Amino acid sequence: MSKTLIVLGVVLVLAGVLWPFLARLHLGRLPGDIVIQRQNFTFYAPVATCVVVSVVLSLIVWLVRR
Repeated sequence: MSKTLIVLGVVLVLAGVLWPFLARLHLGRLPGDIVIQRQNFTFYAPVATCVVVSVVLSLIVWLVRR
């Protein structure tokens, strides 16, 4: 359990440090992401972004376990 928490903490710190660089990749504004804006309401569903992140993370986990 402690190793899992340490790894999770390191991943969160790395994500926080790399956030400005990741923002340049336009993740969250891909074709396939759903944005509905009304007067006092905004709905955002990052469908394509979730698929891309899932594929990348799956590849990383597959390579690490190999």
